[in-house]
Formats: sequence, structure tokens, C-alpha cells
Amino acid sequence: MGELDINEILKLLPHRYPFVLVDRILSCEPGVRIRGLKNVSINEHFFAGHFPNFPVMPGVLILEAMAQTMGILAFKTMEARDVAPSANKIFYFAGVDNVRFKKPVTPGDQLEIEVTLIKMKSDVIKAEASVFVKDELACSAELMGVYKGI
Repeated sequence: MGELDINEILKLLPHRYPFVLVDRILSCEPGVRIRGLKNVSINEHFFAGHFPNFPVMPGVLILEAMAQTMGILAFKTMEARDVAPSANKIFYFAGVDNVRFKKPVTPGDQLEIEVTLIKMKSDVIKAEASVFVKDELACSAELMGVYKGI
């Protein structure tokens, strides 16, 4: 599967500005892996307070960008398996293990988010995720999501 632009991403994710943390999907192999981008701008709302003299993207938001990318992989995997998403269910970020932050993310960086499916069974997805900035590992984690009613 090819690229997805922001309009296609917004059709899949329930998030909206200022909390959409994926700008583009570069590639997606449903049931296997996905690669996405997040462009980090000084205009991001969180930089006003984190930190005023040294703006650094909060680690929890890097994890959220990874989780949103995982959610897109989950929806595309369901689609490939001919499972129609329910209008009253969404994927929730349910867990994170083995998180490692390797370098700070600052304005002007572009996050390349890679998520590889470990397993997706019933309403649960597990994946390995990494974020790279200029081919350098910035963060890695194991993620879990659950598909449930809102």
C-alpha cells in the first residue's frame, strides 16, 4: 500500500488538532509494518512550556505519535482482512513496555515512525515501534492497543 496524506489519516484516526501527531504515512504493509512521518515545528503548542529556553518534544507525545501510527496499521490490517470498523469503537493506547529515549526531539526535526506488528488477535494489537530523526534512533518501545467501544 502506498502513501496516505493527512486527509486519509483523519478518516482513520479520531484525533484532531492539536493532537494529531502523524502527518503522513510513507508505506503500510497491512498485518506487517507501517512507516509514518511527524514534522516537528516550533509552533507546536507544547513548546511554550516544555521548555521555553530549550524546546524539547515531550516523550509521552513521541509515544503517542507511535501509538497513532500503530492505530492506522491496525485499521489497515482490519481492512485487509475484510473486517469493517465499527462506528462506535476506536483503538485505545493500552500499554507500553521497554521504552527507551535515545535523543531529544527539537523543533525542525522530522520523526520517522516505524511500527512492526507483533500480533493482532481479536481486539488487541501488540507492536514494536521506533522513531528515528535523521537515521538516528530517538525512541523505541513495545506498544499495546485495544479496540473497544466509546
